[in-house]
Amino acid sequence: MGSKVRVWWNVVEFTCRILGVCTATVLCAVGVETMQKGEFKSLGIYLIASSVAMMMFELAYYLDALLSMCLLLVLVRMGEHQIYMKLSEEKRIPKSDILSLLRTYNCYHEGKNFQLRTREEGGELILEGLLNIYWGLYRPIRLQMFDDNERFCLNRSSAAPRSSFESNNNSQIRRTAPAGDEEGVQEEEDCPQLLRTRSDASFMRVQRRSNTHTAGDLQRLRTHRFSINGHFYNHKTSVFTPAFGSVTNVRVNSSMTTRHVLNLLLHKFRVENKCEEFVLYMVHESGERIRLRDDERPLVTRVLHGPCEKISKIFIKEADLGEEVTYDVAQYIKFEIPVLDSFVEKLKEEEEREINKLTKKYSALKSMIVHQLEGKAVTSDRV
Repeated sequence: MGSKVRVWWNVVEFTCRILGVCTATVLCAVGVETMQKGEFKSLGIYLIASSVAMMMFELAYYLDALLSMCLLLVLVRMGEHQIYMKLSEEKRIPKSDILSLLRTYNCYHEGKNFQLRTREEGGELILEGLLNIYWGLYRPIRLQMFDDNERFCLNRSSAAPRSSFESNNNSQIRRTAPAGDEEGVQEEEDCPQLLRTRSDASFMRVQRRSNTHTAGDLQRLRTHRFSINGHFYNHKTSVFTPAFGSVTNVRVNSSMTTRHVLNLLLHKFRVENKCEEFVLYMVHESGERIRLRDDERPLVTRVLHGPCEKISKIFIKEADLGEEVTYDVAQYIKFEIPVLDSFVEKLKEEEEREINKLTKKYSALKSMIVHQLEGKAVTSDRV
C-alpha cells in the first residue's frame, strides 16, 4: 500500500514538473518575440535567461522524478509476483527470507527425519515435516474410553496368539492370529510413548491368556478396556500426566494453524480433553515465554526461531495456567532472590526521587498561580 501511494505521489510531482517546463517555454517564446520587435530589449533578455534557467532546473527534477517512478514501478511489479508465506492472518514473510532460514534449518537437521520439504500451492510456499512439541502439563489429561481401531476376535485354534512389543518414540504392537484362523486380525499401528502414573502403568502389559473367549468375556472387555494405538487401559484409571519436558512430534505443514496442530496432537494420543483447554508456547532458554495465537502457524514460527531446541522449544500447556513472560521480565528470572530484592530497593528509591521531583515542580507552579491570582485580586480592588 505504501509503495502505491509513493507511485501516485511521484506521478503528481511529475505532472507539476511538466507544467513548470511548459511555463518556462512560454516565457522564453515571449522573450524572443519581444527582442525581435525591438521593444523592451532588456526585458526580453531577462525573460529568456530566466526561462532557460527555469527549464534547466525543472528538467533536472523531471529526470529525477522519472527515474524514481520507474524504480518504484519495477519494485511494485516485483512485489506483485513475490511469493509469500503466512505467519498469521496479518503477517506474511517473503519467500526469499523463509528459504534462507529453511536452508539453515535443514542443514542443522542434515541426515535426520526433521528436514522440511517445500512445495508451492496457489502462489504460496508450503513447508511440510515433523514438528517437535514438548509436554508442559500440570494436570492429568483424560483418554478416550474406546478406540475406533479396537477389534476383538474369537480364537478357535489351541495355539496361543503371539504378541510382540517394541518400545521407542513410535513403538508398535502387533497382534497376530495363528494360520488358518479366518477370524484372526493382524494389526500394526504407530504407538507414541506416553508415560503414565504408577497406578495406570500396571495396565500397560501384554497379557497371555487363554485363546478362547466367551461372549460374556468379550462384552466385559469391550466395556472395561480400551486401547490407544494398540495399548489397552482400564477405563477406571484412564487419566495420566505426561512427564514434564518429554517430547513428541507430529507431521504438519505450514498452512496448519495452532488449533489444527493441537487437534492433530490430541487425536494422535486419543485425548478426550477439548482443544480449547490447551495452548502452545514458544519457550526460550532465557525464560521468555510467548503464546502462539490461534491463527499463527507453529511450523513457520519454529523455522523463524531457528532449528536449535536448546535455545527455544514449543510447549503445550493448559490455557488457564500458562502465562506469557516478556523479554524484559525474562532477564531477571535467573537472578537469586537477594539480587532481585536489591533491584526492588533501587527501583523504590528511584520512584521516591521522581515523586519528590514532581511534587516540588507542581508546588512551585501552584505558588506562582496563587501569587498571580492574588495580584489580580488586589488590582481589581483598587479599581
